[in-house]
Amino acid sequence: MSSEQTPTTPENTGPRPRRLTYAALLAALEGLALVVGGVWMLVLALTGEPDNRQQAVTGGVTLVVLALLPLLAARGLLGRRSWSRGPAVITQLMALPVAYNLLQADSMAIPAGIALAVVAVAALVLLVNPETTRALGIRGPGNVQK
Repeated sequence: MSSEQTPTTPENTGPRPRRLTYAALLAALEGLALVVGGVWMLVLALTGEPDNRQQAVTGGVTLVVLALLPLLAARGLLGRRSWSRGPAVITQLMALPVAYNLLQADSMAIPAGIALAVVAVAALVLLVNPETTRALGIRGPGNVQK
């Protein structure tokens, strides 16, 4: 069996549950937002006059690299890979403190904080849903296959 094939089990046959698709879309949305933010920082660092060009470039590259986690998780969720739930959950847990910090600002960052918090909480709810875990073939404690 090649690495691209998933073993056929009752959990991954049939149509993909909508909750799993929605969780993948939210993770992909977060990844794309990180890419856009990182590229924006890089463009400003290279064409504008930032206070510290090296810090701006480093921040932009960091955001683009961080975007890989939710983008890979989204691809794995769409492919029903059980490993993908972990990175997707980690992405949401990392997004919550960022959202909190954005909400503490007295600026245009507040709507971004609200949007990020809503997306992170919604994705977490979708990722821990029993239908999603079954579709990914994740078994809880005491449900070990023999």
